[in-house]
Amino acid sequence: MSQIVVIGSINMDIVNQVEQFPLPGETIHGKGVSYLPGGKGANQAVAAALAGGQVEMVGAVGTDSFGPVLRESLGGYGVGTKHVGAKPGSSGLAFITVSDSGENQIILAEGSNGQVLPGDVDKELLAGAKAVMLQNEIPWETNLQAMRMCREIGHVRLVYNPAPVRPIPQEAYELIDLLVVNETEAEGLTGLAVVSQEDAAAAAAELIRRGAGSALVTLGSKGAYYAGADGERLFAPARKVRAIDTTAAGDTFIGALVAAGTNGLPMEEALSYAAAAAAIAVTRPGAQASIPTREEIEQALASDA
Repeated sequence: MSQIVVIGSINMDIVNQVEQFPLPGETIHGKGVSYLPGGKGANQAVAAALAGGQVEMVGAVGTDSFGPVLRESLGGYGVGTKHVGAKPGSSGLAFITVSDSGENQIILAEGSNGQVLPGDVDKELLAGAKAVMLQNEIPWETNLQAMRMCREIGHVRLVYNPAPVRPIPQEAYELIDLLVVNETEAEGLTGLAVVSQEDAAAAAAELIRRGAGSALVTLGSKGAYYAGADGERLFAPARKVRAIDTTAAGDTFIGALVAAGTNGLPMEEALSYAAAAAAIAVTRPGAQASIPTREEIEQALASDA
């Protein structure tokens, strides 16, 4: 039995380091290129596994040379890969440019992620989980199928991170137990500009009004705001660190949050746990390589005491 099932993308990240981003039409010299396993689904799966969750990944790699590397990388982090298929053609690729200030720009080539179909979702697998995590780097029809299955099963917590952002049909809002968005995604869905904690509260309230069971708006270095349909309201401040690479910070936060929740922590403690995990991740380069272990997260929290 897997406590957490992640259905989503698996990418090879091709990372360019630059001093600053090029202007349109400008050619600049890079400072180095790295090939690093990534993808929002895989990143969240790794984050949940390292944070103490028992995780099974559902997704696809290509029949190219990256495929076996990506599957083995997931397994090396303790993520189950029995439900990671091989689809004809290229694996998913992400072309990432990281500046010296730690910001990133990302272009996705979906490859095999576009071939993760509704038929790849195993209802029996979902029925054995406490939580199922989804993102927007696989076909929408597959996400919707998983949402409907979780609702039919009844006891599975459906956590949805709509990134990259796209409109959510009304039917789907009502199938989501926890909707997790950053400032950009919150604005894209609600039309409300999100800069402050107060803005996050307004956006979260709107997402719940539309039918989501609860909503979490992450604000990067400003923290995260949670609103439950039961009236619970929580704010988790971000930890102060010097960021060198924000790639996968949001994925780390979500994965750690879900792992903490499935291991029994109440939401307030789970938010602090997730904030500590994300703070560690941004001080390291790369996506999955930057994600901390449960021991590192607990050590960071213990240093606050």
